This record gives sequence, structure tokens and C-alpha cells, in this order.
Amino acid sequence: MTGPDKNNPFPLAHYNRLCFLKNIVKNPQIIVGDYTYYDDFENVENFEKNVRYLFDFTGDRLVIGKFCMIASDVKFIMNGANHLTEAMSTYPFAIFGNGWEDAMKGKSYPNKGDLIIGNDVWIGYNATIMAGIKIGDGAIIATNATVTKDVEPYTIVGGNPAKEIRKRFSEDTIERLMKLQWWNWDIKKITQNVHLLASMNIDALEKG
Repeated sequence: MTGPDKNNPFPLAHYNRLCFLKNIVKNPQIIVGDYTYYDDFENVENFEKNVRYLFDFTGDRLVIGKFCMIASDVKFIMNGANHLTEAMSTYPFAIFGNGWEDAMKGKSYPNKGDLIIGNDVWIGYNATIMAGIKIGDGAIIATNATVTKDVEPYTIVGGNPAKEIRKRFSEDTIERLMKLQWWNWDIKKITQNVHLLASMNIDALEKG
């Protein structure tokens, strides 16, 4: 056995509200790693609807790593939502034309770059992740959190704006896990070690 088929959109038999996300997304600006799943209360097609303000002309991407867990109603706010803040008005005059089209001449809207989610990240129900944010491997984003700053690996954050609640493990353990990068192992090796991945026996995992 080598685990579930990563190319199967619906890996749970007779259940179509949880999907391996890379097989569902159609937008080329959304990149998803193997085995990352999305669970939705109604329809998994809602995922792309919740990637807000992702326009091809902004050029940014939503990049999600492997083995992530994304709950229903998680929202990603992309750079297309940005307005000028270092001006007397934040109103987007230029998009309406009719004499306003030159309002942005010599200027550009803020762009914070790609929104990047690491590997083995758990994002709870109704969390919101803002544009340009980077969430480290193994992080946990609490239900209803609004993430406005980068999140370090293996850190739990919550609240609005989200703040660190605690580290999941000691700094030594985090360093060892970051070195292991088990999510990049061959799937056969992962399958052989799932009992250790579901434990705290990092010594044995390192020998695996």
C-alpha cells in the first residue's frame, strides 16, 4: 500500500465535500501540492470563490504546499484588493474612465507578492489570510483568525489580527522537523512511517 491516490479528486468513498485540492482548482494562478485537502460544508467548488481579488493582470499567485488541511470558508485576499494608501484618497478613480483614466499615471497599486502557504499547515474554519503573507511549514491558523503578518513554522496563531498563541514544539524539535521535511519524502517512505508521523517519536522518525 502506498496511501491514497493523490490524483483522486475525492479520496473518501461516498463523500464529495472533501477533495484533494490540486485536482479541483482550475485557475493557473493557484498552485497546490499533493495531498492537500479542502473540506467544505456545501461544495468544494467554493474554494476558488474564496480566493478573492485574484486577477490575471496583478500577476500574483496563491501557492499552497503539500499535506495541508483547509477548512470550509477559509478566505485568501489577494493583491487585486489593494488601493493606494499614500494618497489623499484611496478611491480607484482610474478604473471608471470618462476623464478619470489618467488618475494612476506614473503610479501603481500596492503589490505584496505571492501568498504562500507552507507544507503540513492546518487552516481552521473561516480564517482569512491577507495578500503577500507567508505561512511556515507545520503552522496552525485558528478558526476565525485574520492573518496580517507572516507566520513562523510550527506556530499556532489566532485572533484578529492573528497573534502567536504558542509554538507547537521546542525550538530544537522544530529545527529537526524542518531538516527532515518529511512531506518531500517518497510516498512509500511516508506510508511506512505514518505511525511515527502520528506520534511524537522524532528520534525514530529520523532513523526512518
